[in-house]
Amino acid sequence: MPRKISLDELNRLSVEAYKEAEKKPYCLILDNVRSLNNVGSVFRTADAFRAEKIYLCGITGTPPHRDITKTALGATESVDWEYVSDVIELTERLKTAGWLIAAIEQAEGSVELQEFSPLPNKKVAFVFGNEVAGVHNDVVEKADLVLEIPQYGTKHSLNIAVSAGIVCWDYLTKVNKNLT
Repeated sequence: MPRKISLDELNRLSVEAYKEAEKKPYCLILDNVRSLNNVGSVFRTADAFRAEKIYLCGITGTPPHRDITKTALGATESVDWEYVSDVIELTERLKTAGWLIAAIEQAEGSVELQEFSPLPNKKVAFVFGNEVAGVHNDVVEKADLVLEIPQYGTKHSLNIAVSAGIVCWDYLTKVNKNLT
């Protein structure tokens, strides 16, 4: 019969070891995300799936804040992050540095997530937008591609933290790198 594994048995990295560990070739951009709980949850996801960095843009809250810290469970200490006020400036800077900009949005010409194939040796910046308005239209128009998470129910959107988890997991399974 299976038994639940204790926290000690999970053998997780320390914050110091995590900072030294190899990160995966992607980052997350949160633009105008209102909910500090969503921000904290994305930090936790970024830690779990070893994102290189999180960029917090516009009105997105930044650590330290008790609501972010509550849901991040320490990930604000392990995950590299930066506040950049202007998401357009950030995406242009990353694009110039060779990153692929992928807006996560429902838009004309979008590619369903399961159809996305990461390019070898190409870093990807995934952009997530506001809980109501989504990714800023200027970012959608300038993105290298727009990825859409297919949905089959009555609702038209997913929570941003849920979307980030789906995208990170999907990306890591496709780059097929072993975490050690």
